[in-house]
Amino acid sequence: KRKLQLSPEQCSNFYADQYGKMFFPNLTAYMSSGPLVAMVLARHCAVSYWKELLGPSNSIRARRTHPYSLRAIYGTDGLRNALHGSLSISSAEREIRFMFPEVILEPIPAGQRARDYLNLCVKPTLLAGLTALCKEKPADPMTWLADWLIEHNPNKPRLQHRITEEEHQ
Repeated sequence: KRKLQLSPEQCSNFYADQYGKMFFPNLTAYMSSGPLVAMVLARHCAVSYWKELLGPSNSIRARRTHPYSLRAIYGTDGLRNALHGSLSISSAEREIRFMFPEVILEPIPAGQRARDYLNLCVKPTLLAGLTALCKEKPADPMTWLADWLIEHNPNKPRLQHRITEEEHQ
């Protein structure tokens, strides 16, 4: 999550695929008129799930056809629809790089690469956690397992604190 304000030039770059359309000048003026909040959503089928929550891009039409969508609730018209959503995984990757230039995006593994990653990185920790869960038999197993996985995350940063001469005395 990041709060920022884009310049008209940055908005033009972000919406470059819309260049030449009648609404482009109004879009870049509106999007650069105040602060915005950019977020990266992570979940299975995130792009399609978010598009479903957003509803149609025109808020007026969204109120008629998808009255419980976010744009129907928060948007005001065809331009000021309150929220943006990437159209595809590739556009999401481009937009994430644009909004969060310091973030390193790795390609999402698929096929054999995904299976190898799961077997090497996920299954050992998950198996240990599920084994511990069976031995412990907690009242709230989901919360217990979530806490266990956080505590035993093999990728968890390890901080080393060196004791200085002053702290030692």
